[in-house]
Amino acid sequence: MNPHQLLQRVESWRAADGPAAGLADRIRRTLDRTKSRRALRGAWLGHPLHPLLVTVPIGAWVCSAIFDFGTGDRDAACKLVAFGLAATPPTMLLGLADYAELDQRQRRVGLAHAAANATGAALFAVSYLCRARGAHRAGAAAGLAGLTAIGAGGALGGHLSYAQGAGVHRWQSS
Repeated sequence: MNPHQLLQRVESWRAADGPAAGLADRIRRTLDRTKSRRALRGAWLGHPLHPLLVTVPIGAWVCSAIFDFGTGDRDAACKLVAFGLAATPPTMLLGLADYAELDQRQRRVGLAHAAANATGAALFAVSYLCRARGAHRAGAAAGLAGLTAIGAGGALGGHLSYAQGAGVHRWQSS
């Protein structure tokens, strides 16, 4: 099975429908209460914000690997892991705001995308804790595992955006 076929299979993941619909409904209700849905979705900018913000943690974590394996600057790598972790909650919030507007097939992929990225973020939290305790090699290894999970999440996010057209013109009306 090639990667595209695997991504298409996620679209048929019917077992995710109940939890995915419940999550979307809870997010919609919460954002409607706070009246922040349009702002979080980027209506003021003219396009969704989540794709813009994802570059911050991903960039920080990729650069941490460059410092780990290229320059050997452990301090810089640790700071970049921490910076990526700090950028993760707002990135996730914006993704959840977009998630609430997806259709059923897109929610299936969106749930897998979120799970892969949450796994990656958790691995980077482990990476940071290892580094903070002086176990730099273990921290670097956890970071590589985190990049692998984030890569899978990115592939799912790309499929969601480009193959499924998620979010296309939806930011305007929500």
